[in-house]
Amino acid sequence: MLDAKITPLIKPLLMPVVRRCDRAGLTPDMLTVTGFIIGLFAMPFILSGQFGWALICVALNRLFDGLDGALARYQHSASSAGGYLDICLDFLFYASVPLAFGLANPMVWGAPAALLLFCFIGTGSSFLAFAIAAEKYQISRPDFNHKSFHYMQGLTEGTETVVFLLAVCLWPQAFTMLAYLFAAACGITIATRIAGGYFTLKKVGHGQS
Repeated sequence: MLDAKITPLIKPLLMPVVRRCDRAGLTPDMLTVTGFIIGLFAMPFILSGQFGWALICVALNRLFDGLDGALARYQHSASSAGGYLDICLDFLFYASVPLAFGLANPMVWGAPAALLLFCFIGTGSSFLAFAIAAEKYQISRPDFNHKSFHYMQGLTEGTETVVFLLAVCLWPQAFTMLAYLFAAACGITIATRIAGGYFTLKKVGHGQS
């Protein structure tokens, strides 16, 4: 919901770092993989109750996620392969945080963590499945032309997910409540994406038949 508004504000802030990365000879894929590895370190920190360090790992992961795409555009090296790698590692990282909470305290956090993973599968699959069809029918999205795949909007997008991940690291004692609230928002996203995607593709399909 907020990605289209937040992204244009963040881009200029990243450019000084992007230029430094370019001068250092870094590639977008290097940043993607490095950010993913840093993000995964949030898991052992959550498991050991060191939520401050987990927060730093989450924040750095998201910083690298913003930098890789910006660097690709700066170097004119954006590619489907890079976009594919980025989205795959993004979804794996997103899932790793609730998984860590569920493993850290199964009796208290297991159920909300499992529900979140279920919802993440729903938001991710509805998002990516439509992107495949959108490519087939050449459905454009003007607000996200910089993306290497069709970006289907919803109530819970990248920005909202990042806010949630940071919030549970800041207030781990509120994980259960925050998880159920975010799962409900994800449920709305899943329903609207499936319905919107279905009727959009049905209309486009009839138009080309």
